[in-house]
Amino acid sequence: MTDVNIVFMGTPDFAVGVLKALIDSDYNVVGVITAPDRPSGRGRKLSESAVKKYALEQELTVLQPTNLKSESFLNELKQLNANLQIVVAFRMLPKVVWQMPKLGTFNLHASLLPDYRGAAPINWAIINGEDKTGVTTFFIDEKIDTGAIILQEETAINENDTAGDLHDKLMHLGSKLVVKTVALIGEGEAKTKQQELSKNSIFKEAPKIYKETCRIDWTRSIEAVYNTIRGLSPYPGSWSVLHNNGETIEVKIYSAKKIIEKHNDTIGKIISNKKELKVVVDKGYIFIENLQLPGKRKMNITELLNGYLFHNNAYFE
Repeated sequence: MTDVNIVFMGTPDFAVGVLKALIDSDYNVVGVITAPDRPSGRGRKLSESAVKKYALEQELTVLQPTNLKSESFLNELKQLNANLQIVVAFRMLPKVVWQMPKLGTFNLHASLLPDYRGAAPINWAIINGEDKTGVTTFFIDEKIDTGAIILQEETAINENDTAGDLHDKLMHLGSKLVVKTVALIGEGEAKTKQQELSKNSIFKEAPKIYKETCRIDWTRSIEAVYNTIRGLSPYPGSWSVLHNNGETIEVKIYSAKKIIEKHNDTIGKIISNKKELKVVVDKGYIFIENLQLPGKRKMNITELLNGYLFHNNAYFE
């Protein structure tokens, strides 16, 4: 069995769970690579990544390069003497970096590759109404999410799961898969398979989420509207344009439920009373549970209806 010395690369909370699992399993993490501190909030104070915060708590060596090809960073990386690199929710690595360690560099991706390659696999799996997904470990190559698969683990997506729920589920599942993958590599037992691709293959993709991606199209099916809302919750949040008694504003919608019911109402129409707010969609209604008005905090619908009036002519566009 080969002693494994690991450099871990990651930035958000999802990556923290994996790094913690490696530490808890007593693997030797010789260094952590994460994003540079970035200004955030109204005061634009520098904010550390979730991975950096955890790594410093564990007294690990942290590097925050702005340029992954710079000579100074590459020298620092070599000096860590890692023989394995693990990447979780980081950026694309140059060849000179991923080829550096003797045992290779592998990535954890939050989908069952080759489906949902790209930046937002968790969001898109829910938006597209999938009933299952999973996690994959694979050795990095020159393209994005195309390398040879080491291990995969499948899990169900429940009908009411949000992106946040699935994020946590896959973080725990992925953490276990990474630890298992490291053990196989250390024992020299890691067997890989190439991602199956052919000219006739059609694979679902997971491109980056932009603002316009998050806009709700109320004319789509009730399932599609509902899946859009939960697939973007809690972040970045779906949104819609509210027309209410001459006022036009953008509203963020964070959670809802769907009720299938026959009606003759106009799509997008808002129906409300003191306790509930529902939006007319094809073959039913979307009952909004949490939303946010411009300049206000996120509120549940009871709080909102105590201080905000939806007129009879109100609708979402």
